[in-house]
Amino acid sequence: MVLDWIQGHLRCAWLDWLMPKITFLGEAGLIWIVIALLFLWLKTRRKCGLKMVVSLVICLVLGLLILKNIIARPRPCWINTEMEMLVKVPKDYSFPSGHTLSGISSALIIFKDDRRIGIPALILAVMIAFSRLYLYVHFPTDVLAGAVLGILLAVATDKIVEKYLPKMPARLLSFINAGNHPMETAEETAEESSSEPEEKAETAGREDVAARKEDKASEKPKEVS
Repeated sequence: MVLDWIQGHLRCAWLDWLMPKITFLGEAGLIWIVIALLFLWLKTRRKCGLKMVVSLVICLVLGLLILKNIIARPRPCWINTEMEMLVKVPKDYSFPSGHTLSGISSALIIFKDDRRIGIPALILAVMIAFSRLYLYVHFPTDVLAGAVLGILLAVATDKIVEKYLPKMPARLLSFINAGNHPMETAEETAEESSSEPEEKAETAGREDVAARKEDKASEKPKEVS
Protein backbone atom coordinates (compact mmCIF):
# COMPACT_ATOMS: atom_id res chain seq x y z
CA MET A 1 0.00 0.00 0.00
CA VAL A 2 1.36 3.42 -1.02
CA LEU A 3 0.57 5.10 2.27
CA ASP A 4 2.31 2.41 4.28
CA TRP A 5 5.35 2.59 1.97
CA ILE A 6 5.57 6.36 2.50
CA GLN A 7 5.37 5.89 6.25
CA GLY A 8 7.96 3.13 6.21
CA HIS A 9 10.50 4.57 3.75
CA LEU A 10 10.10 8.36 3.56
CA ARG A 11 9.03 9.44 6.98
CA CYS A 12 11.74 11.34 8.84
CA ALA A 13 12.15 14.16 11.35
CA TRP A 14 12.57 17.04 8.90
CA LEU A 15 9.60 15.95 6.76
CA ASP A 16 7.56 15.53 9.93
CA TRP A 17 8.35 19.19 10.59
CA LEU A 18 7.82 20.42 7.00
CA MET A 19 4.73 18.56 5.76
CA PRO A 20 2.23 20.00 8.30
CA LYS A 21 3.36 23.50 7.31
CA ILE A 22 3.03 22.71 3.60
CA THR A 23 -0.44 21.26 4.04
CA PHE A 24 -1.49 24.31 6.10
CA LEU A 25 -0.89 26.50 3.03
CA GLY A 26 -3.61 24.59 1.21
CA GLU A 27 -6.03 24.54 4.14
CA ALA A 28 -9.37 25.85 2.84
CA GLY A 29 -7.45 27.05 -0.24
CA LEU A 30 -5.68 29.63 1.94
CA ILE A 31 -2.60 30.33 -0.17
CA TRP A 32 -4.62 30.38 -3.40
CA ILE A 33 -7.20 32.79 -1.96
CA VAL A 34 -4.40 35.13 -0.91
CA ILE A 35 -2.82 34.97 -4.38
CA ALA A 36 -6.20 35.53 -6.08
CA LEU A 37 -6.87 38.63 -3.96
CA LEU A 38 -3.36 39.90 -4.69
CA PHE A 39 -3.91 39.41 -8.41
CA LEU A 40 -7.24 41.27 -8.27
CA TRP A 41 -5.39 44.18 -6.67
CA LEU A 42 -2.63 44.17 -9.32
CA LYS A 43 -3.81 45.78 -12.57
CA THR A 44 -1.77 43.43 -14.76
CA ARG A 45 -3.20 40.27 -13.13
CA ARG A 46 -6.89 41.03 -12.62
CA LYS A 47 -8.26 38.63 -15.22
CA CYS A 48 -6.14 35.81 -13.78
CA GLY A 49 -7.35 36.71 -10.29
CA LEU A 50 -10.97 36.59 -11.46
CA LYS A 51 -10.43 33.14 -12.97
CA MET A 52 -8.89 31.92 -9.72
CA VAL A 53 -11.86 33.20 -7.69
CA VAL A 54 -14.34 31.47 -10.01
CA SER A 55 -12.29 28.27 -9.87
CA LEU A 56 -12.05 28.28 -6.06
CA VAL A 57 -15.80 28.79 -5.69
CA ILE A 58 -16.46 25.82 -7.98
CA CYS A 59 -13.90 23.77 -6.03
CA LEU A 60 -15.78 24.53 -2.82
CA VAL A 61 -19.18 23.60 -4.22
CA LEU A 62 -18.13 20.61 -6.34
CA GLY A 63 -15.50 19.09 -4.08
CA LEU A 64 -16.45 19.89 -0.50
CA LEU A 65 -20.23 20.23 -0.67
CA ILE A 66 -21.17 17.72 -3.39
CA LEU A 67 -18.65 14.96 -4.16
CA LYS A 68 -17.34 14.42 -0.63
CA ASN A 69 -20.84 13.99 0.79
CA ILE A 70 -22.17 11.87 -2.09
CA ILE A 71 -19.22 9.44 -2.17
CA ALA A 72 -18.69 9.58 1.63
CA ARG A 73 -15.37 7.78 1.59
CA PRO A 74 -13.72 7.40 5.01
CA ARG A 75 -10.19 8.70 5.46
CA PRO A 76 -7.27 6.31 5.98
CA CYS A 77 -6.67 7.80 9.44
CA TRP A 78 -10.24 6.86 10.38
CA ILE A 79 -9.58 3.26 9.40
CA ASN A 80 -6.09 2.87 10.87
CA THR A 81 -6.52 4.65 14.18
CA GLU A 82 -3.14 3.43 15.45
CA MET A 83 -1.21 5.73 13.06
CA GLU A 84 0.66 8.53 14.81
CA MET A 85 -0.86 11.70 13.37
CA LEU A 86 1.08 14.93 12.83
CA VAL A 87 -2.04 17.00 12.21
CA LYS A 88 -5.55 17.09 13.59
CA VAL A 89 -7.74 14.33 12.15
CA PRO A 90 -10.12 15.91 9.58
CA LYS A 91 -13.85 15.50 10.17
CA ASP A 92 -15.03 15.65 6.54
CA TYR A 93 -14.88 12.79 4.02
CA SER A 94 -11.85 11.84 1.96
CA PHE A 95 -12.77 11.78 -1.76
CA PRO A 96 -11.62 13.87 -3.57
CA SER A 97 -8.71 15.74 -2.00
CA GLY A 98 -9.84 19.36 -1.71
CA HIS A 99 -6.27 20.54 -1.15
CA THR A 100 -5.21 18.96 -4.43
CA LEU A 101 -8.30 20.08 -6.34
CA SER A 102 -7.95 23.76 -5.44
CA GLY A 103 -4.15 23.69 -5.73
CA ILE A 104 -3.86 22.12 -9.19
CA SER A 105 -6.72 24.20 -10.60
CA SER A 106 -5.32 27.49 -9.29
CA ALA A 107 -1.73 26.69 -10.25
CA LEU A 108 -2.71 25.82 -13.83
CA ILE A 109 -4.65 29.08 -14.18
CA ILE A 110 -1.55 30.96 -12.99
CA PHE A 111 0.65 28.91 -15.33
CA LYS A 112 -1.50 29.82 -18.34
CA ASP A 113 -1.30 33.49 -17.41
CA ASP A 114 2.46 33.57 -16.73
CA ARG A 115 4.75 30.54 -16.79
CA ARG A 116 7.41 32.30 -14.73
CA ILE A 117 5.22 32.25 -11.65
CA GLY A 118 3.10 29.32 -12.83
CA ILE A 119 5.93 26.79 -12.50
CA PRO A 120 6.59 27.59 -8.80
CA ALA A 121 2.82 27.52 -8.24
CA LEU A 122 2.59 24.04 -9.77
CA ILE A 123 5.51 22.83 -7.65
CA LEU A 124 3.76 24.12 -4.53
CA ALA A 125 0.48 22.46 -5.57
CA VAL A 126 2.26 19.12 -6.04
CA MET A 127 3.98 19.48 -2.65
CA ILE A 128 0.63 20.17 -0.98
CA ALA A 129 -0.88 17.11 -2.70
CA PHE A 130 2.02 14.92 -1.50
CA SER A 131 1.68 16.29 2.03
CA ARG A 132 -1.85 14.87 2.17
CA LEU A 133 -0.43 11.39 1.56
CA TYR A 134 2.49 11.87 3.92
CA LEU A 135 0.17 13.01 6.72
CA TYR A 136 -2.06 9.96 6.19
CA VAL A 137 -5.27 11.91 5.63
CA HIS A 138 -5.94 10.86 2.02
CA PHE A 139 -5.72 7.77 -0.15
CA PRO A 140 -3.68 8.07 -3.39
CA THR A 141 -6.87 7.86 -5.45
CA ASP A 142 -8.27 10.85 -3.53
CA VAL A 143 -5.25 12.91 -4.57
CA LEU A 144 -5.31 11.56 -8.14
CA ALA A 145 -9.00 12.43 -8.51
CA GLY A 146 -8.36 15.90 -7.11
CA ALA A 147 -5.57 16.45 -9.64
CA VAL A 148 -7.65 15.28 -12.62
CA LEU A 149 -10.65 17.34 -11.56
CA GLY A 150 -8.35 20.32 -10.98
CA ILE A 151 -7.02 20.12 -14.53
CA LEU A 152 -10.53 19.89 -16.00
CA LEU A 153 -11.75 22.71 -13.80
CA ALA A 154 -8.88 25.01 -14.79
CA VAL A 155 -9.65 24.49 -18.49
CA ALA A 156 -13.40 24.96 -17.98
CA THR A 157 -12.96 28.09 -15.84
CA ASP A 158 -10.70 29.68 -18.42
CA LYS A 159 -13.27 29.12 -21.18
CA ILE A 160 -16.20 30.29 -19.03
CA VAL A 161 -14.53 33.56 -18.03
CA GLU A 162 -13.30 34.30 -21.55
CA LYS A 163 -16.79 33.66 -22.94
CA TYR A 164 -18.84 35.62 -20.41
CA LEU A 165 -16.41 38.40 -19.47
CA PRO A 166 -17.58 40.67 -22.35
CA LYS A 167 -21.17 40.28 -21.08
CA MET A 168 -20.36 41.53 -17.57
CA PRO A 169 -21.55 44.96 -16.33
CA ALA A 170 -19.58 47.82 -17.90
CA ARG A 171 -18.06 48.99 -14.60
CA LEU A 172 -16.79 45.50 -13.70
CA LEU A 173 -15.57 44.93 -17.23
CA SER A 174 -13.66 48.20 -17.13
CA PHE A 175 -12.07 47.17 -13.81
CA ILE A 176 -10.92 43.80 -15.18
CA ASN A 177 -9.74 45.13 -18.55
CA ALA A 178 -7.64 47.77 -16.81
CA GLY A 179 -5.31 44.90 -16.09
CA ASN A 180 -4.29 43.99 -19.62
CA HIS A 181 -0.70 42.82 -19.75
CA PRO A 182 1.81 45.33 -21.18
CA MET A 183 2.41 43.00 -24.11
CA GLU A 184 -1.30 42.79 -24.88
CA THR A 185 -1.69 46.56 -24.59
CA ALA A 186 1.28 47.11 -26.87
CA GLU A 187 -0.14 44.74 -29.46
CA GLU A 188 -3.52 46.48 -29.36
CA THR A 189 -1.85 49.89 -29.68
CA ALA A 190 0.23 48.65 -32.60
CA GLU A 191 -2.89 47.31 -34.33
CA GLU A 192 -4.69 50.62 -33.82
CA SER A 193 -1.67 52.56 -35.10
CA SER A 194 -1.32 50.39 -38.17
CA SER A 195 -5.02 50.76 -38.98
CA GLU A 196 -4.98 54.57 -38.76
CA PRO A 197 -3.02 55.17 -42.02
CA GLU A 198 -5.37 52.80 -43.86
CA GLU A 199 -8.42 54.66 -42.58
CA LYS A 200 -6.90 58.01 -43.52
CA ALA A 201 -6.06 56.73 -46.99
CA GLU A 202 -9.62 55.48 -47.50
CA THR A 203 -11.05 58.83 -46.34
CA ALA A 204 -8.71 60.78 -48.63
CA GLY A 205 -9.65 58.56 -51.55
CA ARG A 206 -13.36 59.16 -51.04
CA GLU A 207 -12.81 62.90 -50.77
CA ASP A 208 -10.74 62.86 -53.98
CA VAL A 209 -13.49 61.01 -55.90
CA ALA A 210 -16.12 63.46 -54.67
CA ALA A 211 -13.97 66.44 -55.70
CA ARG A 212 -13.51 65.06 -59.22
CA LYS A 213 -17.25 64.60 -59.62
CA GLU A 214 -17.80 68.23 -58.59
CA ASP A 215 -15.16 69.42 -61.08
CA LYS A 216 -16.76 67.46 -63.92
CA ALA A 217 -20.16 68.86 -63.05
CA SER A 218 -18.85 72.42 -63.11
CA GLU A 219 -17.08 71.89 -66.46
CA LYS A 220 -20.31 70.92 -68.31
CA PRO A 221 -21.16 73.62 -71.00
CA LYS A 222 -24.18 75.74 -70.30
CA GLU A 223 -27.13 75.15 -72.57
CA VAL A 224 -27.66 77.84 -75.23
CA SER A 225 -31.12 79.38 -74.92
